[in-house]
Amino acid sequence: MKHLGIEVSVKHVPELDPGFLPLGKFNAAFLKDAKQPLDVAVERAGGEVAVYKTFIHGTPEMAEADVYYVDRLIKMLLWMKGGFKVYLSGSKAVYEAMKATYCVGGKRAFDADFMSNVYEKPFEVVYCDAVPAEKSNPQAVGRHLGGCRIGFDAGGSDRKVSAVIDGEPVFSEEVVWFPKTTADPDYHYEGIVSALKSAAAHMPRVDAVGVSSAGIYIENRTMVASLFLKVPKDLFDAKVKDIYIRAIKDTFGDVPYVVANDGDVSALAGAMSLEENNILGIAMGTSEAVGYVDENGNITGWLNELAFAPVDVNPDAMEDEWSGDIGCGVKYFSQDSVIKLAPAAGINLSADLSPAEKLKEVQKLMEVPGSPAEAIYRSIGVYLGHSLALYHHFYGFKHVLLLGRVMSGRGGDIILDVCKQVLADEYPEIADKINPTLPDEKARRVGQSCRLPARAEVSRQAAIPALL
Repeated sequence: MKHLGIEVSVKHVPELDPGFLPLGKFNAAFLKDAKQPLDVAVERAGGEVAVYKTFIHGTPEMAEADVYYVDRLIKMLLWMKGGFKVYLSGSKAVYEAMKATYCVGGKRAFDADFMSNVYEKPFEVVYCDAVPAEKSNPQAVGRHLGGCRIGFDAGGSDRKVSAVIDGEPVFSEEVVWFPKTTADPDYHYEGIVSALKSAAAHMPRVDAVGVSSAGIYIENRTMVASLFLKVPKDLFDAKVKDIYIRAIKDTFGDVPYVVANDGDVSALAGAMSLEENNILGIAMGTSEAVGYVDENGNITGWLNELAFAPVDVNPDAMEDEWSGDIGCGVKYFSQDSVIKLAPAAGINLSADLSPAEKLKEVQKLMEVPGSPAEAIYRSIGVYLGHSLALYHHFYGFKHVLLLGRVMSGRGGDIILDVCKQVLADEYPEIADKINPTLPDEKARRVGQSCRLPARAEVSRQAAIPALL
């Protein structure tokens, strides 16, 4: 397979998507003859900086390939670690191309605007003689359950709260609410406060509060979250960004607290269950949700929004409707992937069905051995094997927890088996360093529990109070 003059050798190709060209394979082939040093750094909140040192060709005939390679690299770094300022050194030509790409009217205008909103700073691409030094401040997670702690999980259809004294749950409550359809942020605030007070009523004091929800949280502030979908921007800025901070302080005063992405909390739960660190959690459901706990057992503060990170070089790859880019994870590791591949498997899904209903229809077909739907899951398994190798290059993880509705049932088993085969055949140098794992069936579906055979169960809900 060839792209932009780069010959790429691939043994395992998805049977329903033969045009798939793994980005990791392309990058490796590109770098074989690349000799000109090029450094990239991405700055995020708190002065933290991620640095990536690489090479390009730097020749006129390879100029297009150079620009493509660096564009995909920057995009990966932005959605993995986050950032509002990109530093480049080593090539003025590539810098000029990236400056024109990541700006208003550029091909990555969505990415630049998104990051600007998340970090509340103008997005920039700058050239420098030498990029800044690496700087990170991972959030140490003590995994302590001593004292009186509250864990609050804000879901899209219900909110859960628990009170824990010295590691033992003394109270839990689950309340139905409608945050995604409510425009008044006072509704959300009152619901959060009500939950916190319910838990506090069952303890002599409150020593710490942990909060988990889907979204992007920077320094405990809510920057992007689907719970507040209907809240107007002015009210979001005024009342939502600090909503958890206000709710905790108004209720308990000055107590320690952490607000974390639910993917990171799921990874933490997995780490606690395995009694291991360096874990990547991938939940394949409505989208691709990712969390990470590093080798020291810390939550990193990175975005880990790999749904928008590239995995496929194929110029005819499906476009993500939101970002306008192609080849991004959401179309490979979510219900969208199942739906995308169904026609190629000879499966006709009614246009009247919702995406979740279409997934259920395919899963019903999987109840019959030899179903044509099996090809869908084999294809996703190929996607996953190649993409885990790519993710490993950037994260260096040891364990992978595979969660979400797409991984449910026999289809999930097929995905895992094919994934392991691809890793063994195509990436033998790392295959024995990666341990992809499927939790129990309930955990696969909801992506909230990380129970593993022969190990203690630690659910995401149980892990929330241990954020401090």
